[in-house]
Amino acid sequence: MKFATYRNGTRDGQLMLVSRDLSKAVAVPALAETLQEVLDDWDGIAPELETAYAALNNGEIDDAVAFDESLCESPLPRAYQWADGSAYVNHVELVRKARNAEMPPSFWTDPLMYQGGSDDFLGPKDSIEMADTAWGIDFEGEIAVITDDVPMGVAAEEAGQYIRLLMLVNDVSLRGLIPNELGKGFGFFQSKPSSAFSPVAVTPDELGDAWQANKVHLPLLSYYNGAPFGKPNAGEDMTFDFAQLVAHAAKTRHLGAGAIIGSGTVSNKQGTDHGSAIAEGGVGYSCIAEVRMIETIRDGKPSTGFMQFGDTIKIEMQDAKGESIFGSIDQKVVQYTPE
Repeated sequence: MKFATYRNGTRDGQLMLVSRDLSKAVAVPALAETLQEVLDDWDGIAPELETAYAALNNGEIDDAVAFDESLCESPLPRAYQWADGSAYVNHVELVRKARNAEMPPSFWTDPLMYQGGSDDFLGPKDSIEMADTAWGIDFEGEIAVITDDVPMGVAAEEAGQYIRLLMLVNDVSLRGLIPNELGKGFGFFQSKPSSAFSPVAVTPDELGDAWQANKVHLPLLSYYNGAPFGKPNAGEDMTFDFAQLVAHAAKTRHLGAGAIIGSGTVSNKQGTDHGSAIAEGGVGYSCIAEVRMIETIRDGKPSTGFMQFGDTIKIEMQDAKGESIFGSIDQKVVQYTPE
């Protein structure tokens, strides 16, 4: 199944069931008004939604409308939990190599994870409003899962059964603010503003053979100012799969239905000590910081700047036929002026 949330003037929006090809959508108020309602009673509501979804795909619902991504909030406009991991250790290794720091061996066996703000997600087409470009505005292309209720202490071998939905993420980061925050020894806060998620969240079965071993084996596409920037395969070089990330998040606490767990920046090693740009025959990157790290390793200093006002980023994933699976995150950086 595929779900979206349309803006309707309320905090949690209007749940929409979306056809597999993203051409049609329909509200299902008799079953649920919001996506959170579905997640709160998945076993009770999902079977009826499956019936409606089949009818929608077969053209049997008369009040279906053309699906419009511009009307979408993030599938969950706010969530009880947003925890972002760093499953692609190649990305972490590059960060540390760029500053001549050794990487602790535990990074290969114990995931990094931070708890982000989940009360104010951006819509997939919303502008990224920032007061100052000196903060080092960057995008991060990621994948995330949404869980059912997850029991504390669940084993990684069992955690995959609690994954209900998948979506794409732009985990906006302010690179200029990160060093001071990490230097305090208490993690991210101001340096991790509101994230944006894809217009559509999908059940794992919608990915077919691309969903294997709790990983998505498809390229994550990003376009910076309209030009191809990255196409790393999300199933490659993923040191920790989503079941492992869910289990990590649930080690000392229960996770409530609707918890969002992110993969961290998708990054491929590309058979070298560092990646290469699409223009150089590589698969590119999912954030500007990684380009700057490689420039630092190669040249001793970075030459690529972070995002400026007017810059755009588009993030998408396509199936084997070239059709969009989740719709696209498509955002512009604009200057924020307090009201």
